[in-house]
Amino acid sequence: QVQLVESGGGLVQAGGSLRLSCAASGRTFSSYAMGWFRQAPGKEREFVAAISWSDSTLHADSVKGRFTISRDNAKNTVYLQMNSLKPEDTAAYYCAATKGDFYTWGALTNYDYWGQGTQVTVSS
Repeated sequence: QVQLVESGGGLVQAGGSLRLSCAASGRTFSSYAMGWFRQAPGKEREFVAAISWSDSTLHADSVKGRFTISRDNAKNTVYLQMNSLKPEDTAAYYCAATKGDFYTWGALTNYDYWGQGTQVTVSS
């Protein structure tokens, strides 16, 4: 069992930055790939980024060059650094854990555990 708790969301102006954190419980954190998803009102939850236990990463095209996922296995924490934020980045952001390989990271159905989410609002 893995429990995930996100933090770091908030209100920021366009062009600003935020860093989201996701703290995981359990001693098996390092065996999971970790992902970030987001869901805007009235829209489906979409993939943002993912990272393997060995720091291989994948970022969605919509955030590539602006967002960076990272993890600290010693702290059981995964991060999402978000720079150059745009109003269209406004959403609830969720972290999730999967034992799937690289080719499965984009599909939310492949994730076994989910956090409760943290809200990010970007004003224009």
